[in-house]
Amino acid sequence: MSVHIVPLEGIAPQPWKNRAGSTRELLAWPSTPDWVMRISVARIDADGPFSVYPDVQRWFTVIDGAGVSLSFVDGVRRLVPGDAPLCFDGASTVICRLLGGPTHDLNLMLRRGQGAMRPIWPGIAWDEAFEVRALYTAVAGRWSADDERRDVAAHTLLWTGAASTAHWRFAPEDARATSAGWWLGYTPEGMLR
Repeated sequence: MSVHIVPLEGIAPQPWKNRAGSTRELLAWPSTPDWVMRISVARIDADGPFSVYPDVQRWFTVIDGAGVSLSFVDGVRRLVPGDAPLCFDGASTVICRLLGGPTHDLNLMLRRGQGAMRPIWPGIAWDEAFEVRALYTAVAGRWSADDERRDVAAHTLLWTGAASTAHWRFAPEDARATSAGWWLGYTPEGMLR
């Protein structure tokens, strides 16, 4: 299996047009202009609206900072580090309010297919079948998939476009880590079974 490793620190932040934050794009698959799966880490510096993405499923989780309050048409969701990822329609009007200073957030955006973002539970394998599978680490540790192993630094994306049902595991270097990272997966519409 061909595995790609993308450290967050190696990606330059791109400022938002409204200057309320910046984004580091870790993966745009299959290509930047024609992505159907996009993984990024955003830094939110100020309150304001989220960009609207029609026909996109969005997954969002806070990875550090005090957290955010997201106002949707049908209510408010408060998210802090350690909360389960939130999935919502990218066409939704969303107003973000910071709970206490800047945050960093992991984002998964999907077009025309199915996907998921799941928290990692150390010692428990992830074996959901997706065409593209990825790991985003909150802490340093060791990734393994059947007979393959890689040491992965904190705040790094490890991904493969080789569809497999291998049992992925992630073992944090520090066994006391409360949040190890997230599994991310995507299968394009034409490949759904």
